[in-house]
Amino acid sequence: MSNTTNVLASGIEIIGSISFQNDMLIDGRVEGEISSETGKVTIGEAADIKGNICASEVHVYGCVDGNVNSTRCHLNERASVKGDITTNVLSMVEGAKLSGRAQIG
Repeated sequence: MSNTTNVLASGIEIIGSISFQNDMLIDGRVEGEISSETGKVTIGEAADIKGNICASEVHVYGCVDGNVNSTRCHLNERASVKGDITTNVLSMVEGAKLSGRAQIG
């Protein structure tokens, strides 16, 4: 079951840290750190994240107020990140918003 995706659906709110191993889709509200050494986290369009994200791969479609640390980071056209991004590979679609610094490489 290595391809399991954990889901935090819209309407769910978590205050505290989230740690996971597989992939995770977040469409709810999280106030706290999100971390995974090996998993991919997708921040959905309805998501509102207040805290840092540290994961192997991060895809942002919604709002993140915090720093992102990853190997690969992708910002979709509706993404909004208020914080610094540290990643090896960064891709941004036209319309994505980044209020912070990006360190790539």
